[in-house]
Amino acid sequence: MNFTFRIGTAGLCLAVAACGTAQGTEGPPAGDDPPGIPVAIQESVSTSRTTAIVRAARIVAPAVVTISVRRREQVWRRSFFDDYLVPRETQGLGSGFIIDERGAVLTNHHVVEGAIEILVTLPDARDFNARLVGSDPRNDIAVLALQDASNLPVAPLGTSSDLMIGEWTVAIGNPFGGLLSNPEPSVTAGVVSALDRHIIPRGVDEEFHLGMIQTDAAINPGNSGGPLVNALGEVIGINSSILSRSGGSEGLGFAIPIDRALRIAADLLQHGEVRRAWLGLDVNAVEADDFGRSRGVRIVRVRPGSPAAAAGMRAGVRLLRAGDTRMATPLDFEAVKLGLRAGDRIELEVEGRAPVILETAPLPSVAAEPIELLRDLEVVTVTPAIQSERGLASSEGALVVRISPALSQRVGLVEGDVLLWLNNTRLRTAQEAADALRRTQQSRSRFQLVFERDGRRGETGLLRWN
Repeated sequence: MNFTFRIGTAGLCLAVAACGTAQGTEGPPAGDDPPGIPVAIQESVSTSRTTAIVRAARIVAPAVVTISVRRREQVWRRSFFDDYLVPRETQGLGSGFIIDERGAVLTNHHVVEGAIEILVTLPDARDFNARLVGSDPRNDIAVLALQDASNLPVAPLGTSSDLMIGEWTVAIGNPFGGLLSNPEPSVTAGVVSALDRHIIPRGVDEEFHLGMIQTDAAINPGNSGGPLVNALGEVIGINSSILSRSGGSEGLGFAIPIDRALRIAADLLQHGEVRRAWLGLDVNAVEADDFGRSRGVRIVRVRPGSPAAAAGMRAGVRLLRAGDTRMATPLDFEAVKLGLRAGDRIELEVEGRAPVILETAPLPSVAAEPIELLRDLEVVTVTPAIQSERGLASSEGALVVRISPALSQRVGLVEGDVLLWLNNTRLRTAQEAADALRRTQQSRSRFQLVFERDGRRGETGLLRWN
């Protein structure tokens, strides 16, 4: 039997040669039962085909959507004098699932990052425009709101707190999107291969993925943002990433635990942002062998005025446990922090003293008083605490904490940039940035901003007031 696959923009075609009907054989007439098979046996076989995986897919698949986006990105270009950013428009595709009857959709941040238009397609072929409610790049989670939608299917939500290694999993999504001829999602099956996996980035543009569910259910391009489901038909995770040498599934797929995702989604829906927790302590590995494997975690810095400082934590001691998680590597501690929100309480156990309970505080950059540079642009002064929180190279400057999408596209700044210079004026604080910008407005003069982003310096184009 010869199979030929052809993949193109018009569709995915499969041609089968030398099959039975080509040799002149005929099956039973349509609508007739196969001869000689008793009805009772047929019914028994039919029942046995309806496995837990089939039932789970039937329950969840109607709520799994295709997400099509148009995005405008800022990409770095090199010049003889300095790097600069230029805009570029692209299209993207991913998956998601509906989590309530009002039309909230959960997906990955990287699916909708930089989107200027979002279209959501249901398995029944209905299309809806969608609005980005909010996203969390650090956890790779985004929430969308469908516009003017009704009679929506909703995916049943489970928990990731009691998962068992080896239990069945079902990954549902829309791999390769437009190459398939209909909007119905695809289903693949596997098991929970491991829990609490930390994925270390291989390139400078990649992110850490912490505390992930590992599965061997096939996850392919376009599956990102779709649900990982248990045998009961409950969502237990959001398909997010794979480890692959070929770019396709090799049995190493990873999903964000649904419990963490729902906490973040609740923050985005209620507050428009994630109320991330601050403990005020930094850790590193106690020691590492020649293969880079660490054997414990030590507190290396306690920030003044932080919850850790108030609890009497000190640098130099080993951190043994945070909550229910034993500390083997610094990534274990980072994974615990991802699951915390401001105001949560957590028990820490350190070597040589009784466990202590900390009440987490808002991040310094959130607690700081913002200064409005423009109607759609707010900044805060970079402090040592904020520098540590954001991992900034600059110890001074004005951190962008809010900027509208329209202004971001116009001037080339994004949230998280640190403003360092305006023309030849050094910007050490948020107030200095506001004063310098006000002077250019009063004189109607042109100006250019130098900023830090991801540890690199960049600059805007030449800007002027309208």
